[in-house]
Amino acid sequence: MNKILLTFFSLILVLGAFAQHRHDGGMYCSKARFYEEYFKNTKTVNQTPLLHDYDVKHYFIDIEVQNNSVAVSGEVTFYAEVVAEELDTFAFELIDQMNISEVYINDELHSVYRDNDECFVELSEPLSEGEMFYAKVVYGGTPPTGGFFSGITTTYDSWGKNVTWTLSEPFAARDWWPTKQVLEDKADSAWIFLTTAETNMAGSNGLLTNVSTMPDNKLRYEWKTNYKIAYYLLSFAVSEYQEYNIYAHPEGLGDSVLIQNFVYDVPGCLENYQSNIDQTAEFIELFSELFSMYPFAEEKYGHCLTDLGGGMEHQTMTTIGGFNFGLVAHELGHMWFGDNITCETWSDIWINEGFATYSDYLAVEHIQGQSAANSEMNGIHNSVMSQPGGSTYVPEEEVTYDNVWRIFSGRLSYDKGAAILHMIRFELQDDDLFWEVLHTYTELYAGKTATGLEFMEVLNDVSGMDFTQFFDQWYFGEGYPTYSIEWSQDDAYTYLEIHQTTSMPSVTPLFDMLMAYKFSFNDGTDTTVYLQQTDNVNTFMLPISKEIGLIQIDPDNWVLNKVGSITTSIENGNSVRFAFGPNPAGDYLNIDFASEAQSARTITVMNMSGAVIHQINTDQQHLKINTSQLSGGTYLIRAEDLTGQFNARFIKLD
Repeated sequence: MNKILLTFFSLILVLGAFAQHRHDGGMYCSKARFYEEYFKNTKTVNQTPLLHDYDVKHYFIDIEVQNNSVAVSGEVTFYAEVVAEELDTFAFELIDQMNISEVYINDELHSVYRDNDECFVELSEPLSEGEMFYAKVVYGGTPPTGGFFSGITTTYDSWGKNVTWTLSEPFAARDWWPTKQVLEDKADSAWIFLTTAETNMAGSNGLLTNVSTMPDNKLRYEWKTNYKIAYYLLSFAVSEYQEYNIYAHPEGLGDSVLIQNFVYDVPGCLENYQSNIDQTAEFIELFSELFSMYPFAEEKYGHCLTDLGGGMEHQTMTTIGGFNFGLVAHELGHMWFGDNITCETWSDIWINEGFATYSDYLAVEHIQGQSAANSEMNGIHNSVMSQPGGSTYVPEEEVTYDNVWRIFSGRLSYDKGAAILHMIRFELQDDDLFWEVLHTYTELYAGKTATGLEFMEVLNDVSGMDFTQFFDQWYFGEGYPTYSIEWSQDDAYTYLEIHQTTSMPSVTPLFDMLMAYKFSFNDGTDTTVYLQQTDNVNTFMLPISKEIGLIQIDPDNWVLNKVGSITTSIENGNSVRFAFGPNPAGDYLNIDFASEAQSARTITVMNMSGAVIHQINTDQQHLKINTSQLSGGTYLIRAEDLTGQFNARFIKLD
């Protein structure tokens, strides 16, 4: 047995080396509508723990499919390693509407026991931890289809062509092939052989290594991928296609990336989509610069045109219903975020959808310009704030078959997810650092799964900042803030009292974060200051003496927020307002209070996590604080007495 398996895996290695604008809700990867319908009669997601007793190394899917039917027949072979102490039962998933005619474990025929959509094969002799084995399932049948809403669908497209395609995310791979639907078990490689009528073409993952002539006027399209791949990203689409290929040339690759497109072989079809397809090359080159090199460069990227109402990011070959700027960019973004790095649990779907939605935004920003990008972000923010609550993280108890729309919520997983990334970029105040975070993340987790907290760890490590509180508020928390300002001026200073309320105060009573304020002066000039909101009411004294005509909160729309009122009604009598400098600070920081002390003042220096670094009590109006022992970074300074509180932040130089 071991000799047979070793020979097969050697063959894989040898052959692998040889082969190697804002879209509307209807265009959101098509997932939410799919699941709400398909899983409406079932609830909890229960899987046998026996699925975790082995690690899939390779899938070989060898099936016959047609463009006018959802019928599937053929065989699927698992090549796997035992990871339990002992494997006495091989478990896999296949809906019970599909017939299983034979199951072989290492060439030995076995019987199969079926419990709804779970299948169990009791081995004649148990296998030990570390042993390699293969299991071949011969099967066939016609899975149920509700038109659009099923794991496999066939339709007559508006272009006048029959087309059949698959969409397996998150739980529908078992509709059309024997599988193991466990996110963290990515296969190391896969072969997908598709036999169909000679008038058809069949697209799938990886490289098309051969097209073989088969009996009865059929062809077999032989696709192979040597990249790690999640179960739900294996796919096919079959129709009367024509092939249209272009190439991207990412800087630093030293080679080109094939972009292979299967579009209907109908006059006018390619011409209708060609210019939008061509822009894919520019997207690949852009994302390779911003994120890291296109992760499947040794194989390809591409599209299979179907009647899908949106797109689905099947690895290296997106299934798509049409080509527009936002949709093409979104699905391509998934190659980095969703395919190369996959969410470890469905609770962390942000890893897939939030990042892909922000990829769409970045394409708009870098290609269409900042004005279009501002419009895009406005749309994202308006979508999120159309309701008061909801977290981007999907609580585990909400991940159920009849609640899958919650996983793929356009408002929370997609739009709020993108807004979170935009705010992280703002908090960093350094685009180069933001891109470094993404490069580090995509390289560290290439071919793996990740959680939102694992991304946060990378963010913390690369930036040197602590985003724990940010994630508690924005990723796990709910709602958004509303800012209001009361202000006044004298000959030397501008006094601000900034109020923050939140839309879900019982869940997230405060968003402690940076905010930008733009002051437009009556002399035609302006300036922007950045202030940290640390409480629901913060007071600030700014050394601004020019006559103010207008104050804008978040002028460039970085932060998910609403603006309440901006009025000029506060008193100037808060005795803890102060000016300070130099900022950035070296070995000392001068503090100058606006007035003499009316009571004992407490001055506190904190890091950005709120930990107290230094605290003194004083009644002096002018004092110098020693900052020589502080490491380089950003700090908060707070003064308070019986009249109130005043907060500011400063930077300490190394």
